[in-house]
Amino acid sequence: MTSHHTPSTDSKRAFDLEAARRRHGAKADYMVTMLTAGDPLADAVITELDLHGVQAQRILDAGLKRGLASLDEPPPTAIAALLKQLESTPSWVDPLMLHRGDIVSQSVPPMWCGLCSITSALAHTYASPAVARLLARQGRPTVMASRQLVTTGVWARQTVRPGGLLRGAPGYMATVEIRLRHARMRAAALKDWDAGAEGLPIGQLDMARAWLGFTFIAFQALADVGIDITSEEERCLYQYWSYVAHLLGLDESLYGDVVDHASAFRLQDLLDRVTGVPDGNSRVLTEAMVDAQTHALAAAPGSTLSEDQLRALIHNLLRRALGDDTADRLGIPLPAATDLMPLITTLNRQSRYWQTFSPASAQAARRQELEPPEPGPMAAVLPMSIALQQTGVGRWAIPAA
Repeated sequence: MTSHHTPSTDSKRAFDLEAARRRHGAKADYMVTMLTAGDPLADAVITELDLHGVQAQRILDAGLKRGLASLDEPPPTAIAALLKQLESTPSWVDPLMLHRGDIVSQSVPPMWCGLCSITSALAHTYASPAVARLLARQGRPTVMASRQLVTTGVWARQTVRPGGLLRGAPGYMATVEIRLRHARMRAAALKDWDAGAEGLPIGQLDMARAWLGFTFIAFQALADVGIDITSEEERCLYQYWSYVAHLLGLDESLYGDVVDHASAFRLQDLLDRVTGVPDGNSRVLTEAMVDAQTHALAAAPGSTLSEDQLRALIHNLLRRALGDDTADRLGIPLPAATDLMPLITTLNRQSRYWQTFSPASAQAARRQELEPPEPGPMAAVLPMSIALQQTGVGRWAIPAA
């Protein structure tokens, strides 16, 4: 997949290109060209939607729900091409996998999914200065942070559920909507964006960063609280999320050889070296997200932890997941002297041992975690019903990045 925009070899946005070349060889220079790579299929669909309006949107919605072959009228060219790509399931996809869903993520308690996976994935996304600059234009950080926490949690839950990525299912629809929203944001930003020097906003490398946030970064954070996964579970996790990447329009050259945490780390290291370091916008967005998370959790029914206690816990989790260097640049404080993480980690490891002791206990644990989250001291992000009522989130209200 290549972009409609002319690839650039300008390394102004690259942070440590020479070091990247020493560690990754020609792959580093390839990544620089990807700084200006977008998603041609989705970008063309946005152009058609602007041209044909409501009729094209109606055709697209119908095609996503029921498939290209079900349409009663020939769709516009770009919409037809996108639907064909979405329905061309890669040969490596196991149909049973899609029916089972992401069984690895399903085994993570909602509380820790919210505190570790969602929070660390968003902070990791904000660490890209190009993404942060674009998102900072979208409105007040405090409002946007609350909205993104809720919508990202809703999307992630829809995506990992059994059958969530089957054609027309909520996770499938929401994932494609994310892809089209990225394309919409690119189109709007390019009016006054120096793509040659800064790279294309929400382009391939930024999408790869977001994808790693929900795989490598999220599970690094979970491991830090005692929720470890086996090497076989790693393989299953990346196989499932490779299909998510396919639906998101991510170039297969970026994720095709990412099959476990080790290969994900190599991609992460390469991205960090060519996409710059967190800036002021990154810090503002991260602080707003942490504030929104702590306020929501402290206000949840039954909560026994104060905002200060929750904030300290989240800061600790983020520093462990992102590393001290990135955490420092994001303005995440050092943990307090009274660190409860060793106790939390021990308790989670003991709990997970019994949850995964046998196939029957593992299946029971997954069933339990798929139930709607109940309010508690640290319920994941926000109780779902409250979150939807407060923000007006509907099926199409999903995260921008």
